[in-house]
Parts: sequence; structure tokens; C-alpha cells
Amino acid sequence: MEIQDHEALLAAMRGFQVPCILAAAADLDIFNTLQAEPLSADETASRLACDPRGMTILLDALTGIGFLTKTASRYTLAPGVAPLVVDGAPPSVAAMLRHQANCLRRWAQLPWVVRSGRPAAAGTSVRGAEADQQAFIGAMHDIGHAVAGPLVREINPGGFRCVLDVGGGSGTWTLAWLEAEPAARAILFDLPEVIPLARERLTRYGAADRVELVAGDFYADPLPRGADLVWLSAIIHQNSPDENRTLYRRAAEVLEPGGRILIRDVVMEDSHTAPLAGALFAVNMLVATEGGGTYTLAEIRSDLQSAGFEDVQFVRRDEGMHAVVSARRKHDV
Repeated sequence: MEIQDHEALLAAMRGFQVPCILAAAADLDIFNTLQAEPLSADETASRLACDPRGMTILLDALTGIGFLTKTASRYTLAPGVAPLVVDGAPPSVAAMLRHQANCLRRWAQLPWVVRSGRPAAAGTSVRGAEADQQAFIGAMHDIGHAVAGPLVREINPGGFRCVLDVGGGSGTWTLAWLEAEPAARAILFDLPEVIPLARERLTRYGAADRVELVAGDFYADPLPRGADLVWLSAIIHQNSPDENRTLYRRAAEVLEPGGRILIRDVVMEDSHTAPLAGALFAVNMLVATEGGGTYTLAEIRSDLQSAGFEDVQFVRRDEGMHAVVSARRKHDV
């Protein structure tokens, strides 16, 4: 990021404004509401239990940045916008907009977080805690659905019988692994409140009979046995190094001898300043977690080896979250 003069610097500083507008629209359900029919600001405010003045200003701003159109006093979605911002199947990123709104509230507290060393106390959105959890799960699907299939085909070690998808969410990556290995089965392990979301998606895709759904917390509960491949997708960044070493040990304990672990996450250069996406994501973990961050290949390798893994390889390089590290469980663990 190059800043040539004070005007460029101030323009960059004002970059928070549009995200705040989009976050408010997603949290207040404006896009879904205006998809159905054009409404005035007063009508929109009434339907969404909002202040009319506040709604008018927000709708005018959304029009100004190109997400709405305004005819006389009525607003509707701009052409081409609905598939992206209205709840539904991809290419909708409505869930990710809401998740990013939750991230935004934490980032706004960054100075307090740096001073205290404690994550931000952001609370819940206007939608409530349950809706925030659903937005997070939906956002992970938004990120993963397009890339999961091609990425798994690229890195698939082949011949595995059962994949354990740790923190598997609603099953996006589980489905990609099952598609890559038609004879394999899967175990999806996630929190109890997530399991129904996974069951619904796996059933919809006709894969429920190939997946064992196991509820649990990988910070506290043993991982399920029976897999010869463990998949940790976008997990390790939310953990401290000690938490990752514990998770790797638990994975080694349940993996069959010679089985593999594959880790999809950000992988940093040794300086921890690049890739830039990873350096910024480390800030996201600073404001959101007790000890999370982004890690270098050397750090990941050391932690895996201490937990009983060998043959650590960087099998896919990526500037963001789609880097992949592989390791093999020692036979004598």
C-alpha cells in the first residue's frame, strides 16, 4: 500500500465508511426487504422497526454507492445487486456481509485490544447471538463453496478411506472430499449447535449416509477415531501455539498409523509481514481471539513434529487462506 500524499492518506482512512454502510444494511435486513418491492424510507423503517430519519439517510447513502436506486421517494435494489446481497444460494455473500459486520465492530476496538492484550468485547449484532453464529457458518460456506472442489482435487493424496473434518461447519469441505473419493466416508466434528446445519446441507446434497456427524468441542473433547486423513480447514489461526500443539496431538492419537493431516490456512513468511493478507488477518485474530494468529511454515512444522508427525510438506502455496500443509503420522506415536 503506497501513500503518496496527505489526500491519499485521508482517502484511505475514510475507507471504513462504505463497509459500515453495507454492514448496517446487511444486519438490518434492508436488501431482503427491498428485493420484494420498492418502498419509501418510512415504509422500510416501519417494516424493520427503525427510526425514519436514520433509515432515510442510510438508504440515500446505499443509493449513492450504487447498491440501491431511488425513484421519486421509493428505493429498490440496483440492477445486478440482488444475487449478491439477498439471502440464498451462491453467488450470494449475504452471510459474509453480516460476518464482516461482526469483525468490523471488533476492529474498531483495536487500540484498546493492543493496550490490554485482551480480545474485543464486541457483543452481538442487532440480529442476536444465534443469528451471528449462523452468519459465521454461512460466511465460511460463501468462502469455501467455489474453491473447495478444485482445491481438494489438486491436493488429494488419494486412496484414503475416511476423512475427519475437524470444525467442519455445514459440510462444504466434507462434500468436496467425498466427491474426490467416491468410495470414502467422512466424519464431521463440530459444536452441537452446528451439527443440524451440517445435517441439512449433507442431506440436501445426498451425502448424509456417507457422513458420521459427531458433536463436540475440539478444545475440550477427544476427536473421533476411525480416520486415515484429518482435515483442519481454517482452524489453526484461531488458536494459540499451545492450542495448536494440543490439537495436533489429539489428531495424531486418533489417526491410523501412517495417516495424513492436511492443514488449510494462511502460511506466513518468516518475517510475519507477508503475505499482506496474512498480516492483516493476524490483526483480525488479535481482536477476536485470546491467542490466535497467523503462522510460518517453520512454526507449523515444529508444532506438528512435536505432536508426532513427520514428512511435513508445503503442498499448496497461496497468498491467503488457501495455503495447505501436509504431514504424516509417525507409526510409533
